[in-house]
Amino acid sequence: MALFKKRTVGKPGEWYYCLVHRKVEEGPECPAKNRFGPYTSREEAQHAMDTARERNLEWENDPKWHDRSEETPE
Repeated sequence: MALFKKRTVGKPGEWYYCLVHRKVEEGPECPAKNRFGPYTSREEAQHAMDTARERNLEWENDPKWHDRSEETPE
């Protein structure tokens, strides 16, 4: 018996978006470094890139993430 088994099939209802193949997968078919998720629905996983894009914009414009002092020019 192998010490570490590769988990090829996720739990029913776990959806992922594969960044390499650019497709939605039920269960983790690709390595974790190549996917977003898990999501609760197929539709949510289909919009993974849109969600990431929206969150990136929010974070880029969040003043808490910009440690500019008064002396530092913008």
